[in-house]
Amino acid sequence: MTDIFALVEHRQGIIRDITYELLTCGRKLAQKLNGVVTAVLLGHNTDKFIQNLKPFAHCLLVVENEIFKEFNAESYQIALSEIIKKENPFLMLIGHTAAGMDLGPSLATQLNVPFATDCINLDVTNGKIKAVRTMYDGKLNANVLLRESNLYILTLRSGSCPSEEVNLNGEVKKIESPVMVEPDYRKFIEYIEAAIGEVDITKADIIVSVGRGIKDLANLPTIEDFAKTIGGVVACSRPIVDAGWLPKDRQVGSSGKTVKPKLYIALGISGAFQHIAGMKSSDTIIAINKDPNAPIFNEADYGIVEDLFKIVPILKNKILELKQAKA
Repeated sequence: MTDIFALVEHRQGIIRDITYELLTCGRKLAQKLNGVVTAVLLGHNTDKFIQNLKPFAHCLLVVENEIFKEFNAESYQIALSEIIKKENPFLMLIGHTAAGMDLGPSLATQLNVPFATDCINLDVTNGKIKAVRTMYDGKLNANVLLRESNLYILTLRSGSCPSEEVNLNGEVKKIESPVMVEPDYRKFIEYIEAAIGEVDITKADIIVSVGRGIKDLANLPTIEDFAKTIGGVVACSRPIVDAGWLPKDRQVGSSGKTVKPKLYIALGISGAFQHIAGMKSSDTIIAINKDPNAPIFNEADYGIVEDLFKIVPILKNKILELKQAKA
């Protein structure tokens, strides 16, 4: 079989964006294989999900049961292993998220199939899956050719395959749940949403994000003033949070928040893949860094190789001039 399965990830009654990226990636691979992409949905009260998913998949495989209302890796693993054995897909795509990394390795181990994590691109070569993964904090890409198998399981990094609007009008196939009772040894207790601070960076249209390049906490007010001038908010990479200069709710990246602003300005951020994962889908990315080889420039629409403290005042003054000219 050459069918591509993509696992639907949902949280608190909302389909997560990574799902549509998986389906887009799966559809492109399916076209090469003359196969179909199938959205695998495990959930409760799934009708609201189905209508959103139908345009993105040729087929929807739906398992309706209250135990799938919230994610539990054990319940998912038991159900998916049975579904995969019965349906026999060529590839199972899972998001490289906290949920996906909880589920993917154990599922692949149980089924004894080739498995690769955090893939940024996928292709098929002579019937084998070729995955692209980053190495050395994003400085190099590695092409990984997985051994020949009837089934592969891969996790895809968020933002690596932007979702595309299509209208496949997928056929819905509802199947009986292979799991009727949540395992006693691991149960979902409750979902606790991280507290939102004084600024919700996920809602901002303009983000000015800082990294190690700001050098000292005393320089942060300069950045905050610049962000205020352009109508933006200040965010950061993980080292700034680790240093205690900004709170955790300002962190962008795989261990922070995913943002999609209209404009993302990266100041003194090298661009490790963990950070890129959280901002890659921004409409326009501007990077300022003294290191011309910084990985952030691979993602930037515009880049400036210079000391940020030389550039930021110039940008601020120019913006103020433009504002005054329009007044």
